[in-house]
Amino acid sequence: MRVIFMGTPDFSVPVLDALVEAEHEIAAVYSQPPRPAGRGKKDRPSPVQRRAEALGFEVRTPKSLKDEAAQAEFAAFQADIAVVVAYGLILPQNVLDAPAKGCINVHASLLPRWRGAAPIHRAVMAGDDRTGVCIMQMEAGLDTGPVLLREGTDIAPTDTTGDLHDRLSAMGARLAVQVVAQVDRLSPVAQPREGVTYAAKIDKAEARADPAWDAQTLVRHINGLSPVPGAWVEHGGTRLKLLRGRVADELDEVDVEPGTLLDMPGLIVAAGQGAVELLQVQPAGRGPVSGTAFRNGARLKPGDTLMD
Repeated sequence: MRVIFMGTPDFSVPVLDALVEAEHEIAAVYSQPPRPAGRGKKDRPSPVQRRAEALGFEVRTPKSLKDEAAQAEFAAFQADIAVVVAYGLILPQNVLDAPAKGCINVHASLLPRWRGAAPIHRAVMAGDDRTGVCIMQMEAGLDTGPVLLREGTDIAPTDTTGDLHDRLSAMGARLAVQVVAQVDRLSPVAQPREGVTYAAKIDKAEARADPAWDAQTLVRHINGLSPVPGAWVEHGGTRLKLLRGRVADELDEVDVEPGTLLDMPGLIVAAGQGAVELLQVQPAGRGPVSGTAFRNGARLKPGDTLMD
């Protein structure tokens, strides 16, 4: 197949690698333009651009595909199919129609649940026990196209968005290669009208955690926002990121203020209802550490307030 690949973040890179390994011809790679990043705020190419250039592909980074010149350039590649993975730009109908077999999208949810920008985060934050990957035939609506292939995976109680990101990215790469190879033999299945939800983009303002929440809500918040942007609380006047947690099921009734360290091994704190074990945290200016290592290093005692 002659393929146009369109993607931007780390999640997209394994799909590009898998298409190359399967010996498809990469006619072009599209990614979002470099963005300012790091302390110097210098323009930094996307993970897809960096990987594509390392593989020897020229990368196109238009700010939009709405103008006629950009659409004409896209059509001129005469691709059999376009594979889109978290590209981040809207594809006009002229672009969707340009490849002979259309455009397919690798989406990290079991559609129609969690259409939109942040399906992995939202699945964990909502307490879903299952998610997956759908390969859909793209159309003008937001993630509304018929599904060509899907596969699911369980979400464990301590799975973070980072855990699922890596698992679903690998799954998406495998499924995308299957679809490209079999696209003429697959029958698209329309998404059901029931069960539609939208995964809004994560706003950094959401990240602050509240120890007054019940334990289950607090754990879903922690794991759903890990590693980026990272749930956080104030501790001793600085920001403490909470990167992985679990509900302390053995502690349904806790008679202390939320955020208080309990007299148990590990880093277990009271919530508004129940308690949470913080398995991994990140103090300001340091790397991630286990909850136990943080407790020992900070010399915390039962009764101390961990979450302000």
